Amino acid sequence: MLHGSLLGPGCAGQHEEKRPAGEPRHPSSTDSSKTEGMYSSESSLLVFIFDPCWERVKEIIQARKTGHIHLPRPLRPAYDHARSPHLIQVLASLATGPRQNNGIFYEIRTYDIKPSRMKEFVELVNKYFHLRTAHSELVGFWTVELGAMNKAVHVWKYDNFAHRAAVRKALANDKDWQGKFISPALTCIEKQHNEVAYLVPWCQLGKPSKEGGVYEWVTFQMKPGGPALWGESFQAAINAHINTGYTKLIGVFHTEYGLLNTVHVIWWNESPDHRAAGRHSAHEDARVVAAVRDSVRFLESQHNMLMIPVACSPLK
Repeated sequence: MLHGSLLGPGCAGQHEEKRPAGEPRHPSSTDSSKTEGMYSSESSLLVFIFDPCWERVKEIIQARKTGHIHLPRPLRPAYDHARSPHLIQVLASLATGPRQNNGIFYEIRTYDIKPSRMKEFVELVNKYFHLRTAHSELVGFWTVELGAMNKAVHVWKYDNFAHRAAVRKALANDKDWQGKFISPALTCIEKQHNEVAYLVPWCQLGKPSKEGGVYEWVTFQMKPGGPALWGESFQAAINAHINTGYTKLIGVFHTEYGLLNTVHVIWWNESPDHRAAGRHSAHEDARVVAAVRDSVRFLESQHNMLMIPVACSPLK
């Protein structure tokens, strides 16, 4: 995460300025020729927590070099005492916003299937995936209809990383799973990719109101900084769409491993046409338009896929 790169060197004390013993430290005494391109643990840490924008970080760094630092009143006491290791540790824990209170995470697996083998792969999944779900919980398994081709996406839930390690070990020793599914399925797969993600703290995993329908998988690549930077605006945009009533939110996931600052949102709709009509109506809703315009300030790219659940998927 971005905050790790900002805090690491500063917290290690690698960029402390040199001064004679007993001489009081003051920003104006810093030799700018020696500190060009550097930053202090105090300034970078505090700015990232309370104003996580790189442009603002650079402004504070430059101000600190010249001795003209103007922090908001609530930050001045923290700045004065920022050299306290305990305070740095406490503030660093707040750097990316709220976190979940347990170790549950979700592994998102994406497989690119050989075009000539897609039908065979889906048949293998529906026939033998009960062997896999005997070991851990499958959230959903889909094939992609629009937005990509010959692609399968499945999501697994784990209590913690030790749980996943135990499951992977058991699967490696499961002869039925290895022989009946893995061996033939691997010949169908061109590429595999996985990510680890957490549900955002304000979202619970949902289910559609009925079976059938289609799922929309939307991937947002956000600007570096984490939920502390874009979380509030992003949540407002999601809630604005929910409030229109045309779609059902299944889950919002924030990556921990894989490409960072990625958010995956899963929606359920009765049909592709129902989704299209709902989107058209939402784009004419002033509340949705305002929320989306505010959130796109933090957006770098977006990719949408329309997905169909396979027969063995818990989310249908």
